[in-house]
Amino acid sequence: MSRRRRAVLLLGLALLLGALAASDVSRREAALADQLGPRVPVIASAHDVRAGATLGAGDLAVREVPARYVPAEAYGDVQDLVGRRTAVAVPSGTDVVPALLADAGLMGPRLRSGERAADVVAVGSPALVRAGGRVDVAITSEGVDGRPGRTALALRGAEVLTARAVSPGASGDDAGRQRVAVSLRVTLRQALALAEAQSFARELRVLARSDEEGAP
Repeated sequence: MSRRRRAVLLLGLALLLGALAASDVSRREAALADQLGPRVPVIASAHDVRAGATLGAGDLAVREVPARYVPAEAYGDVQDLVGRRTAVAVPSGTDVVPALLADAGLMGPRLRSGERAADVVAVGSPALVRAGGRVDVAITSEGVDGRPGRTALALRGAEVLTARAVSPGASGDDAGRQRVAVSLRVTLRQALALAEAQSFARELRVLARSDEEGAP
């Protein structure tokens, strides 16, 4: 075999291996994106903010976080925070949550003794899933060979403390479907059961209940 032909073959082999490696990386990135869910907007401080400051739009920045890692009670819209006062100093880049705000106790229902707020990002209708309403939470587990597994109710008649729409899924089974981020009033036992169920879930779905049904 001539030296020139050998060089051409080696170059072709290098190009083929490079293409295979790039394809494998793309496949792994897509699988990871499906696992983490769509990216959700979360409001953070744009710079250091002193305690007692009144927040303006310039004090806030939007960052995107995979749905699975959205902080508890995070805000997704700058306008929800403009005009609010900070209770403590907020370092630059910190996610703004009710615990950091001076008026947090005036801005919604309080948890009673023994209760917890469980935060879920799931498939659901922003028009039907509203604060003050009640929902059931259905979880579909992973099946064999990547197919959906068994679907079961993980929670019945949970009260919705907060609810907001998030971006629809961009790929996989959730592509184009409406999604909501909700905070639910639950017991500690229910919160633990829901967290455990989410660890093996292929899909979470919140189902709005009619006003007549009320609590379970």
